[in-house]
Amino acid sequence: MNSPPPDNDYERALAGWLSPPSVAVDDDPFAKKGQGNAEALERVRVWTRERFKLAPEAAILVSELECRLPGCPPLETVIAFWENDKRHHFKLFKPVAKVALDDLPFAWVKSELIVPDDVSCECC
Repeated sequence: MNSPPPDNDYERALAGWLSPPSVAVDDDPFAKKGQGNAEALERVRVWTRERFKLAPEAAILVSELECRLPGCPPLETVIAFWENDKRHHFKLFKPVAKVALDDLPFAWVKSELIVPDDVSCECC
């Protein structure tokens, strides 16, 4: 049974937030973003390594995520890295292609980016 479409902005936003994303089986999310997106991801990865003085073997994850929660930016960049068996993470509330070096946190806050072992973070 189909329900009538929402008749106000709040109900439309709520319906969009609660509905599953519509992705076709054959869709390749990486192909849609193109070469420029891959270059932007690598650029942010390099900046993160330099900013936090991470070893060459340190794992760094940079990803662009779509946020469907009300009040969230449509695209955000999530950065995580591991050093001394500690996971660090932060978000930048813009698409990866628009991230600039000055958007990254200062190196002196690195210890504040550590995610404690007892924290369950479903956001990233």
